[in-house]
Amino acid sequence: QVQLVESGGGLVQPGGSLRLSCAASGSIDRINAIDWYRQAPGKERDLVAQMTSGGTTNYADSVKGRFTISRDNAKNTGYLQMDSLKPEDTAVYYCRMRVIRRGAQYTYWSQGTQVTVSS
Repeated sequence: QVQLVESGGGLVQPGGSLRLSCAASGSIDRINAIDWYRQAPGKERDLVAQMTSGGTTNYADSVKGRFTISRDNAKNTGYLQMDSLKPEDTAVYYCRMRVIRRGAQYTYWSQGTQVTVSS
């Protein structure tokens, strides 16, 4: 059984920073890709950052230059470093991880964590 355990959310002032972690618990062979999504109240769930299997990163224009996606393959963990946070970054953030288990690819979602940016 594989679960994505997400942590690092909370309340932060504008201009502050947070780092979200997404750890795969259970046996996997390797991570193929990690995506971070967010969903603000009344809005659709949007892709904010992506790291492909080859390590290429992509960011939504709204977070480019402020957010950084990374991963530690030895720990089966993905990260989203969020700097210079703005009130409009307030949302529930989700991690989606595509992994290889026993030679097959599977996709898992985290439970989501609240990020609130407010003074």
